[in-house]
Amino acid sequence: MDKMVIVGGKRLEGEVRISGAKNAALPIMASALLVDGWNTFHNIPDLLDITTIKKLLKSLGVTMEAEGETLRMNAGQITQCEASYDLVRTMRASILVLGPLVARMGEARVSLPGGCAIGARPVNLHIKALQEMGAEVTLKDGYVEAKAARLKGAEIYFDLSTVTGTENIMMAATLAKGTTVLKNAAREPEIVNLAEVLIGMGARIQGAGSDVIVIEGVERLHPVEAAVIPDRIEAGTFLIAAGITGGDIRIRDCNPAHLDALLARLKDTGISVKATADSMRVKGGRALRSVDVKTLPYPGFPTDLQAQIMALMTVANGLSVITETVFENRFMHVSEMVRMGADIVIEGKSAIVRGVPKLHGAPVMATDLRASASLILAALGAEGTTTLSRVYHIDRGYQKIEEKFSALGADIRRISG
Repeated sequence: MDKMVIVGGKRLEGEVRISGAKNAALPIMASALLVDGWNTFHNIPDLLDITTIKKLLKSLGVTMEAEGETLRMNAGQITQCEASYDLVRTMRASILVLGPLVARMGEARVSLPGGCAIGARPVNLHIKALQEMGAEVTLKDGYVEAKAARLKGAEIYFDLSTVTGTENIMMAATLAKGTTVLKNAAREPEIVNLAEVLIGMGARIQGAGSDVIVIEGVERLHPVEAAVIPDRIEAGTFLIAAGITGGDIRIRDCNPAHLDALLARLKDTGISVKATADSMRVKGGRALRSVDVKTLPYPGFPTDLQAQIMALMTVANGLSVITETVFENRFMHVSEMVRMGADIVIEGKSAIVRGVPKLHGAPVMATDLRASASLILAALGAEGTTTLSRVYHIDRGYQKIEEKFSALGADIRRISG
């Protein structure tokens, strides 16, 4: 099993390009199931989760042609409507095939998904919405089984803001009979990206990016050529990396408008960020100030950057309170940071972080995708050598992260065994 060895204390400098967003690419790839013909998607990142959904879609009969970051997909010959446990167990986003399959094929059998163990992310909201659209849905032997001759438009209220639920039902509604209204819909940029792709296919969607999305069903969709947006979480990770190392980094091919909540917090710490439409220049300050952070659904502070900003706060001056409201089990990185000398105490949904002068290298273990990123950041800013195990988590969501950090001057390498 691969590990990463990181020698901290290097000031990061240079330029880094941001890859396509994993959380946008996954639903966009699933949307190909709605169409008979060749779709062309650009800026697809090279990640473990992308490989997983490719295998899943191929098992359903989707044909693919890849060249660099461009992926052509044809779902003209769906051969089965079952997503097996073996393919779904490692990635929760696999549930995104449920809505498109029911909408186009009239049936789906999808295993209950797996993925990072960061707390409950139940699919009951997806199931309830499909039932309200006229689908017959049952849970049997660990599978969601759904059938509908044709889905019908409905007014659907999500009890909780759900990104995959909004995406799944928005895709399903494109081919439903009548109009579907999604209330308390998630507002993330990835949902807007998906809506733009679906509109390019001929879907009629209004309101994406707000908490009310209206979808008027159509008889059929057609192929589209579209691009995946830049990964705002990867961009945010590199912003924080510059801060924790006192570095000077230009981040290109990104969208700063997607990171308003993070940029506001970084400004309060003393980190300088100058943004253009598609790039950011970030300079770390000598004396970081502590800030309080509370994760919230977009446009609030992203839960996917909570662990990373906690790494920054471990070496900031003062006391910070980081409150997690999205996932209840997302502090698993704390014990590993404490091994590196961090002063962190968990009280309920909050972590109390008292900054220390320096972290120190230590053997640590990744527990999930974003935790692994936070431990790399902590190691980059620490004295001495850190060995990070279970790095397969990082490969799910960051494209060649060690190569990107090395190009900025980090002493980081991947080793086998």
